[in-house]
Amino acid sequence: MTATVRLRPYRAEDAARFDAEPQVPGSFEFFGWHASDTRGRAFARDGLLGDDRGNLVVEVDGVGVVGDVGWVPVFHGPPPNCFALNIGIGLLAEHRGRGWGTTAQRLLAEHLFAYTRFERLEAATDVLNVAEQRALEKAGFSREGVLRHAQWRAGAFHDTVLYSRLRGD
Repeated sequence: MTATVRLRPYRAEDAARFDAEPQVPGSFEFFGWHASDTRGRAFARDGLLGDDRGNLVVEVDGVGVVGDVGWVPVFHGPPPNCFALNIGIGLLAEHRGRGWGTTAQRLLAEHLFAYTRFERLEAATDVLNVAEQRALEKAGFSREGVLRHAQWRAGAFHDTVLYSRLRGD
C-alpha cells in the first residue's frame, strides 16, 4: 500500500523542528550559515503564509513530517500582471528517494492553481541534481532550459535548470 502524502500549514513545533535540523555544507540546499531560529521567527510573524508566498509542511501517513514546500513570486515584467510563483521543496535527508517529494510538488501545484490566480509555476534546481529534475518532470513540470550561473553557492556560481508548469498542463 502506498503511503498518503499531504500538505498542511506549519505549526509551532514544525518550525522548531526545522530550525533544529543541522545545516549541511556541501548539499544542494546549503547557501551559507543562517540564524538557528529563522523558521520560528517567520512562523511567529505570519505562520509562514502570506498573500503571494508561503510554506507548507509535507506529512506522510505512518511516518510524520518529512519536509516542507514553499513558493515565492518571481517577476517577468512590471507588476501586477507579469509574475509567476517559484516553488521549492526541502525533504529531510532520511526521507528522500521514496517519491514523496514528487507527490508533494504535484500537490502544491494543484493547490496553488486551485486557490490562487497564478497561471505559471516555476521551479529551478542545480544542473547536477538529477533526482530533483526527475521529480519535477514526474510532478508535471516541463524543462525549459539552463540558467547559466544563476545560483551562488559554496563560493561559486552554479548553473540551474528551469522548469515550469502552466495551469492548463
